[in-house]
Amino acid sequence: MGDHTGIEWTHATWNPTTGCTKVSAGCLNCYAERLSMRLCAMGVDKYKNKFKLTLHKDVLELPLKWGEPKRIFVNSMSDLFHKDVPFEFTNRVFETMEKANWHVFQILTKRPDRMLEFTKKYYTKPLPNVWLGTSVENEAWKDRIGILRKVPARVRFLSMEPLIGPVGKLNLKGIHWVIVGGESGPNHRPVKKEWVIEIRDQCIKRKKIIPFFFKQWGGFTPKANGSLLEGKVWHSYPVLESRLEA
Repeated sequence: MGDHTGIEWTHATWNPTTGCTKVSAGCLNCYAERLSMRLCAMGVDKYKNKFKLTLHKDVLELPLKWGEPKRIFVNSMSDLFHKDVPFEFTNRVFETMEKANWHVFQILTKRPDRMLEFTKKYYTKPLPNVWLGTSVENEAWKDRIGILRKVPARVRFLSMEPLIGPVGKLNLKGIHWVIVGGESGPNHRPVKKEWVIEIRDQCIKRKKIIPFFFKQWGGFTPKANGSLLEGKVWHSYPVLESRLEA
């Protein structure tokens, strides 16, 4: 099995790198940083460097050992496209994903410019089992969507979590899936219902509905609320996977 995950939209996590540095407002209360510090204090060897960026060559081929097909979130504790991760190392991650073609891999970054640079050099033809996404926490970072749109991928997705402000009008052309959620943990910042509704409505009012997944309100004990979606949970997989199989 992969690292334990409480993430509703994936089955397992795989962390060929750990650690990161902050790049935007959404990073302020980073859950991965908190967890890394805790795991280090518990004596977990993989996190002996705390939240300093660390490459883990020993787990590069781990998904090849998992026989049962899974959706795998790559680098839940880091960013594969951090400037200090050499493209040669990133390419080895992609080589494993290409070999382990019975899995679906989900990669999320706050650095879509590096993702675009990498794919232009190594993967101009997208791997069918690799989904690529970027984080957009408020209106100030909407430009990441335009960069992601240029990245060759079978599925491009947005993670609007933690949503810490309104995003306004979105250009969702070329986007296949949207995740929204409030911030969790200590010092969490509030999310407003109208911010979430604004995003949801833009997803479902398109000619071809974009699957929308509302993860949580945030707080110390985050919970989703189905009533927000007025009885229609536009969850990713029933809609998105049926399109991919078509």
